[in-house]
Amino acid sequence: MSEVICPDNVLIEIEADRILDTVMEMKNKGLRLSQACAAYVNDKYELSYSFANEDTYEYTTLRVIIDKETEICSITEFYPYAFLYENEMKELFGVNIKMINVDYHNKLYRIEAETPFLKKGV
Repeated sequence: MSEVICPDNVLIEIEADRILDTVMEMKNKGLRLSQACAAYVNDKYELSYSFANEDTYEYTTLRVIIDKETEICSITEFYPYAFLYENEMKELFGVNIKMINVDYHNKLYRIEAETPFLKKGV
């Protein structure tokens, strides 16, 4: 029978102005960005960035909670492929992300609706 590995997953809530420093720490630890996503909950954005340790199978998720008007820095300086996640957060939810290394300016998807995952009237 194979060994079952079930490590703890860690969720760390950080302030928006700490995103670049904290992501740099994840990169320096050799962690891989495995996903980034957005949700709109209680009139705020919840941005989640999950990092995987490929040796221990541990996950660390950074959670940033911001107002709709708050601008947040892109993490593509450290993880260039995050441009897809960030363009998706921008286009589907309206998250204000600055300095994405490849910014599709809300044209990543061929959709007619503006910010379709954001509740109407928000």
